[in-house]
Amino acid sequence: MNEPRLTFKEMCTRFEVTPRTLRYYEYIELLQPEKEGRNRFYTPREVARMTLIMRGRRYGFALEDLRQWLLIYEQHGTKPQMKTFVEMADRQMIELQRQREELAQVIADLKAMRDLAESLSAEADD
Repeated sequence: MNEPRLTFKEMCTRFEVTPRTLRYYEYIELLQPEKEGRNRFYTPREVARMTLIMRGRRYGFALEDLRQWLLIYEQHGTKPQMKTFVEMADRQMIELQRQREELAQVIADLKAMRDLAESLSAEADD
């Protein structure tokens, strides 16, 4: 029985990515669509991989890290892949927390400068 496949265009639409992005993911071996002539078809396996890739990108993981993580599943199975994901997630959460703290400081600095500018502007009007 044939599994349902998505065309290149359907895959772009489903994941809201550009054709260039989809071709790039194929080029760096994140995806391996079936090819018939010049047409590409994406099986449920590729759709699942793309779902994981998009989720990983949302979390801020680098594409190479995602490629290696997907490769772990193919070579070693689910348990090593999940262990690696925990390590990746821990590292990323530390980085996101650092970025959050940096952003909070930038917001505080900007607010202070804005408030100073506002008070200087008000004094100039007097």
